[in-house]
Amino acid sequence: MTTNILEVKGLAKSFHTNTVLHDIDLDLQPGTTTAVVGSSGCGKTTLLRLIAGFETPDAGTITLAGRQVAGPEGAVPPHRRGVGYVAQDGALFPHLTVGQNIAYGLRGTSRGEVHARVGELLETVSLDASYASRRPHQLSGGQQQRVALARALARHPALMLLDEPFSALDTGLRASTRKAVAKLLADAGVTTLLVTHDQEEALSIADQVAVMRDGRFTQVGTPEHVYRLPKDRFTAEFLGDCISLPCTVSSGVADCALGRVPVETPVADGPATLLLRPEQIVATVVSDSERLDGVGTVIATEFLGHDVLLTIDPDGDAGPLTVRQHSLNPPPIDAKVHLEVVGYGVVLA
Repeated sequence: MTTNILEVKGLAKSFHTNTVLHDIDLDLQPGTTTAVVGSSGCGKTTLLRLIAGFETPDAGTITLAGRQVAGPEGAVPPHRRGVGYVAQDGALFPHLTVGQNIAYGLRGTSRGEVHARVGELLETVSLDASYASRRPHQLSGGQQQRVALARALARHPALMLLDEPFSALDTGLRASTRKAVAKLLADAGVTTLLVTHDQEEALSIADQVAVMRDGRFTQVGTPEHVYRLPKDRFTAEFLGDCISLPCTVSSGVADCALGRVPVETPVADGPATLLLRPEQIVATVVSDSERLDGVGTVIATEFLGHDVLLTIDPDGDAGPLTVRQHSLNPPPIDAKVHLEVVGYGVVLA
């Protein structure tokens, strides 16, 4: 049986009269990446700081690699937890060179060993050894984050904590840097806990996603599971665009404005709300003479490069729908389209 690298049980934390975390449970398996995603102020960073040892929980326990580091019996100080921590801005020491920053946690090692280790870590984060002599202000934002990661890796942490590590980077650099960092940590077999408010970031690099709202997890699971099978409307809407339609469920099929749609999970028969993702609907141009169910009129388009968002007014009582599809030859405004649902819908009671 594999021991979890991190086990958080019943964790709670308040600051004065403000309760920030409520009864949090979270397990991390070795070598995996977990993303805690939620809006600003929901408690993500507080959770990270409790695990790192910068704060003490009011209740609950934190166990790292089988050793309890926080609980009713007391807390292990941060430097004895074997945890790496990368802050949002990298938090490099501006008066030290890159090499000195990386070597900061390598005390008790000979100068030759330190030099070799710094070179190895620079190579690990895809930076040339010549960067060791540079100062942080001579680096780009992405390079600074890689140096901060190298410094955190220097002491072979059992767990890596990343606090919004890419949010200060521009869009193109953020995507490439997070991909490089994710590969680096996966190749090194480092268990990672990332907190972010970026849904795409969480879904793209994590093995497990935990959605947080007001200090509680609304759902924890694989990216595919929480995106495709959200437990509630908040989780569904936080992770991406949604289409909600009133429906009547009977024998595992929802009858709605788009026709009869099979639903993903067993639900009770009767009135409900059907949830679909915009990419599940395919809009095909039809002639005025064709008699089909699920027909609507395109009333607006939004070009997004690879994709296009179509606003479609369906026949019947339902309000306008937003459909996402490939931007090659999209239906024009005022076109009549047939709306076909791909896959299964999710029913929210």
